[in-house]
Amino acid sequence: MTPRVVILDYGSGNLRSAERALERAGADVTVTADYRAALEADGLVVPGVGAFAACMAGLKAVRGDRIIDRRLASGRPVLGICVGMQILFGKGVEHGVETEGCGEWPGVVERLEAPVIPHMGWNTVEPDEGSALFAGIEPGTRFYFVHSYGVRRWEYWPSFGPRPKLTWAEHGVRFLAAAEMGPLSATQFHPEKSGDAGARLLRNWVRSL
Repeated sequence: MTPRVVILDYGSGNLRSAERALERAGADVTVTADYRAALEADGLVVPGVGAFAACMAGLKAVRGDRIIDRRLASGRPVLGICVGMQILFGKGVEHGVETEGCGEWPGVVERLEAPVIPHMGWNTVEPDEGSALFAGIEPGTRFYFVHSYGVRRWEYWPSFGPRPKLTWAEHGVRFLAAAEMGPLSATQFHPEKSGDAGARLLRNWVRSL
């Protein structure tokens, strides 16, 4: 059976490019803010572009934070992309202003320290051993990033359950490029804009549903 995937439409994100990429990856895709549809889909994708605070406001307006929490509590997969990854963490700090995130993972989203900001373009990543997202993707493969903020420290090491699979990249400083733990996965880069490698990553996720 073709996996049913909902892309959560909360006013932020490259919805159509993500929709097309996920369809090519083998999913039956719906773009919607409908609470029940998002809750019951085989997979939920949370995109995001722009400011952390604006994304959180839009997410809460459609009860997206509750949808994510309820899905994860019942082991139902969620994939965050770009700022959709960032809002999964405890808080974001932009221009000295702190905004509470979803808190699914503890940690702080903060400005990167690099000679050139934003970090825009292709960059290599360092996948964790045994990563499901990066299965079959060659080391040294580049992915497409557009961001000025990121998570620079992973703060959660569970005493039981699955060990998190962490993928790192570097732009001035090391930052988290992707994370996988149980039903929750996320990428700081845009797989839907990352050519064949991004397509393979999305295929890996869709096939896991």
